[in-house]
Amino acid sequence: MNKLSEGVGSLKTFLEEVKVELLKCTWPTRKELFGQSLVVVISVIILGAFVGLCDVVNMNLLRFIIR
Repeated sequence: MNKLSEGVGSLKTFLEEVKVELLKCTWPTRKELFGQSLVVVISVIILGAFVGLCDVVNMNLLRFIIR
């Protein structure tokens, strides 16, 4: 039973420390969050288009070589 109470006490201490550290964090404003999210979405779209284009080029190149 002693190990169980130590485990619960350790978990409680850990969660209290996590709460204290999260209060120290500087959270972005809604405007900053929207801007950063927009950058991520646009970057993913551009990267996806690039990978898709490379895939099409490689597929056509391999078809040309195989023929």
